[in-house]
Order: sequence, then C-alpha cells, then structure tokens
Amino acid sequence: MVSSPHEGLHQICQKDPAGFTRTLQRVLHIPIPEPRDFAVLNADLTEIGPIERRVDTLLRAETDDGSYLLVIESQGKQDDDKRSSWAYYLSYLYAKYRWEPVLIVLTQSVSTARWAARPIRLGLPGWHSLTVRPLVLSPENVPLIEDETEAQRDVFLAAFSAMTHGRGPRATAILKPLAAALATTDTENAGMLAQFVESCLVDVEAKQTWKELMMAVHYFFRHEVAEKVREEGREEGRAQAKAEMVLQILDWRGVTVPDSVRGRVQDCADLEQLDLWAQRAVHATAAEDLFAAASEPPSHRAVCLE
Repeated sequence: MVSSPHEGLHQICQKDPAGFTRTLQRVLHIPIPEPRDFAVLNADLTEIGPIERRVDTLLRAETDDGSYLLVIESQGKQDDDKRSSWAYYLSYLYAKYRWEPVLIVLTQSVSTARWAARPIRLGLPGWHSLTVRPLVLSPENVPLIEDETEAQRDVFLAAFSAMTHGRGPRATAILKPLAAALATTDTENAGMLAQFVESCLVDVEAKQTWKELMMAVHYFFRHEVAEKVREEGREEGRAQAKAEMVLQILDWRGVTVPDSVRGRVQDCADLEQLDLWAQRAVHATAAEDLFAAASEPPSHRAVCLE
C-alpha cells in the first residue's frame, strides 16, 4: 500500500523541480547542469507485455548543454525487487528518449538509504556490463533546518528537510522555523508545501504541532482542517479559536504575555484583525508588538482596540 510519506516525498519534486534541483546541488555536491526549463513526463514505463513498471516521478530538465532525465523513486523500505527494476528503468528511458537518466532515491530511513546507495553491478565479477549508482537523499545527508533565517533563505529545502526527517525524533524541532518561513512565502506555494510536509510527518505529536502551527499563517485558512472548523463553528467560536491561536504562538515562542494583552486579544471579535495579529506573533519579540499602530487597519480599531 502506498503511504502518504511515499507520495509526498516524490510529488513535491513535480511541484517545484527547480527547488529540488537546488537541493540536489547543495546536499549531494554534484555538478548538475543548471536547468532553464522542466517538464513532467509520463511515469509509466510498461511495454507491451504483462508486467507493469512505473517510476514515481519522471522529470525532463532542459539545460544549455542538452536535456537529461531525473528518475525519482520514493523508497520506504528495502526491496531487492525494486533494485533490479532500477537498471531496467534507466536502460529503457535511455533507449526511448536518448537523454541521460539520473536515478535519485528519496527515503526517510537511514538503513534504507544505505541499502539503496549500494551500486548495482550487472555482468562478470571482473567486468561489469552495466553499473547503476543511485543518488540518495535521506536523513543522513539532508540537513536539519532548525534556524528560522536559514529556513527563510531556502524554503523548499526547509520543507524537504522536515519531510525527510519526518519519521525521526528531531522532526518537531524543524517545524517552528519552517512555519515562520512559510509565513513569508506566497499563499499558493506555502499551502502546497505545508500539505506535503504534513503528509510526511509520522510522529503523532509532530503532526499535531504542525497543524497548530499552520493556524498561525494566513494561508492555513484554505487548508482542509480550517475548512472543517469553518463548517462546524459559529462566527463567535472561530474568533475565540483564532484568539487562542495568537496567544499560543506567543507562548510557543517563549514571549511573555501580560494580562492586559491577553484580555485584549481574547475580547477581539474581528477575524481579519486576529489574522493580522497571528502573522505578527510569528516574529514578535514582545507581546505588545501585536498592536503596532503603523499598519493597523483603521476599520478594525473600533472593534478590537478600545
């Protein structure tokens, strides 16, 4: 059965192949030519016959030096049948397209990564007719992005880091700086990355932390969890929930909240104002920073600022 982490790890490469290429260059330190265009190709490699063969994601990258293929496989566990298929994939793709194929394996498991990285050699012991050397991205080489500034510098890598480490004990530590970085990203990309990250989190605590953090940024209210809240809750209930969200963000970040600020937030019934305060809470160094007058929407002051 295909798992959510399996799908998330390779599908994010389809959505942002440029970000994925930057990640390969940074993590693996290999001279991948700089692509100027990408195309997602049909991943079905089945020929006329009874055996279905399908890669997870297949990308064509066009560079000034020609085209090459990124053959991306998401691997949850060791599977010797899969290793035998990889040699077929590369040979078939080269014969079909005449473009150089590059096999990349993505995994959340260190042991699976070491298994996948072993070269596949076909031929005689002293003479290999074909050698397959997969490139592997795993918790062993994908960096932990635990610093907010670094996460903002490369949001894709920060999201991919959270996805790759999503099965391990350090997953939760990556989520807060990533949430802050997503708050600076455009709504569509932020929402896409947020859902991919959620699909790869295995730990129950990490999943819950991520859902709560996602309430701190404006795009979250298009997410399926927030849609359920809107359907089930009344206007008053939503305002109370958002007020609690603002206070929780400050609490998570270690910001002391005086009773005067707490009361002001809890008494506010304006959803847009609460959204604004939630975004400010992600970066606030003092609770009073929520009420910076310079950008306060005038129409909301009568409701929330008395």
